[in-house]
This record gives sequence, structure tokens and C-alpha cells, in this order.
Amino acid sequence: MTSAFTFQTLHPDTIMDALFEQGVRVDSGLTPLNSYENRVYQFQDEDRRRYVVKFYRPERWSAEQILEEHEFALQLKHDDVPVAAPLAFNNQTLFTHQDFLFAIFPSVGGRQFEADNLDQMEWVGRYLGRLHQTGSKKRFSSRPDMGVQEYLLEPRALFETTALIPAGLKEAFLLAADKLIDAVMAQWHDRFNVLRLHGDCHAGNILWRDGPMFVDLDDARNGPAVQDLWMLLHGDKAEQRMQLEMIIEAYEEFSEFNPAELALIEPLRAMRLVYYLAWLIRRWGDPAFPKNFPWLNSEDHWLRQTAIFLEQVNVLKEPPLTLTPMY
Repeated sequence: MTSAFTFQTLHPDTIMDALFEQGVRVDSGLTPLNSYENRVYQFQDEDRRRYVVKFYRPERWSAEQILEEHEFALQLKHDDVPVAAPLAFNNQTLFTHQDFLFAIFPSVGGRQFEADNLDQMEWVGRYLGRLHQTGSKKRFSSRPDMGVQEYLLEPRALFETTALIPAGLKEAFLLAADKLIDAVMAQWHDRFNVLRLHGDCHAGNILWRDGPMFVDLDDARNGPAVQDLWMLLHGDKAEQRMQLEMIIEAYEEFSEFNPAELALIEPLRAMRLVYYLAWLIRRWGDPAFPKNFPWLNSEDHWLRQTAIFLEQVNVLKEPPLTLTPMY
């Protein structure tokens, strides 16, 4: 089995050999795209068609879980939801080369989604409604449900044992983490419909062409609809409320939104804060991570994280965002 940290063995010749086995001849350089979790490259073939090849991080998702992601993307494409879906070669979308799992996608150009552009936000809300309309047709069976075990409890166990947190700061950090976890657990509820989600729907995963194009379903999971909405919000509470009302009004052209899920926004934000730190710790053995996140084992970083956790505890004590009543 390929080790989780052997991407350094993924040389250009290996990539081109893998593509050649599927009948794709690289006629340009391999341009690495911004991805820490996987290894993703853009290239052009001999017919000047542009592609993206994605090599999945070993031991993260099983082949069955990746195929569920592909199936979801292809269902979305069939339902006219703009999403970057994998290409099929010989009726397959997932391939193996030297124990690496990989997939080939069309290269979809576009500029970055403008999070402060209300017209674009309305479009995104409408298409998220369509995305969830497809997502609600069935659930993932191999991919996990979003919940406190993966996003809070497992990271907490990792924080306890990692040597990346300076010894003199670990006790205070763990105390802050426990307070945050307790605050989330007190508010986490299951009064929502579980559906297939994009899972990581922030501005960086939306391109703008003649409308939105959703990319990177790598974090797709079962969970509450609001998970795909809250990361689009920014600014103060008044601005977020205005954005949320616009998104939900457009969203409900295609999918009903349960307003009880608004109470999950800050718990979900807290879960993301905790999970992200654990993700960095888990990936520290990959040489790309110490190179790109050199501050992870610094005292200043962990002091800031302790303060961020405690600040989020206070945020969780505040009333959740609500929609303006309609009369």
C-alpha cells in the first residue's frame, strides 16, 4: 500500500505514464494547481485540449468513497448543475497507477467568484438550491456524515498527543479546546435533513464564467444544507443577514430551506476551526506542509489559536443569525 506521505515519488514521468495508459498524451508541461490535500496538475494534450489530472492522497478516501464523489458530480452535471465532473475513459472515471488513484477532468477556466458581488451571490444561491435538489435524491453510503466525532472528538484526541503544540502552552490550549467543544455539543442538534453536500463551498471553490462553476467535491459528505451556505457569508452581522436572506430566497426557488439550521452556523464554524488544525497536524509528515505552514509549531500560532477558540466560545453564547420576518 502506498504511504500517505509518498507524493514525493509522484514524478512527472509517473504522471505522464499514468495518463498515457488512458490514451491521453501530454503535449505541454504539467502545471501544478493549488492543492495541499491531493496533487493536481493542468496540462494540454496533442490536440490542444486542456485537462486537469488529480492524484488522490493515499489512505484518505477509499476507491468506493471516491467513486461516490464521481457519481454525485456526474448526477449534478446531468441535472444541469455547473460542476467540474470527471471524464470517463472506457466507461471508468477512477484509475490506478503505481498504487495511486487518479481521475481526469476537463480544465474549466473562469475568474474567481466575487464574494462581495450580490448578483453573483444570488446566482450561487440559486445553483446551490439545484445542487441540493440533486443531493437530496439519495445519501452517500460510503462517505461519512458530518458530525462531532470526526470534526471535534477525533481532533481533540490528536491535540492531546501531538508534539507540535509547545509543551508550555498545551494545557491552556486543551482547556480552550474543551470549552469550545462543550459549547458546540450544547448546541449541535439533528433537527435537519441530511443530504449530499459539496462540503467545502467557499469562494475559492467557485469559478465564475457566465455564471458559477462549482469545483472540488473532495470534501463531499452527508450533512445539513446550511454547511454549503455559511462559508459564503462575510462582514458584520447585518451584512451576513442581508447576504443570507438573498442566498436563501434564491435557494428556495429549487429547494426548501429549514430555518432551524441557522442555529448550526456558529457550531459549524467552530467545528471547521478545530478540524483544520487537526488536518495540519495529520499532514505534517508530508514535506509540503512544513514548507508551506512553517508557523504551525510556533508559540505565537498556538497562543493565537487558544484566543480564537475562546473568542468562538463567546460567539456561541450570542443569539444565532435569523431571517427578517416576512409580513
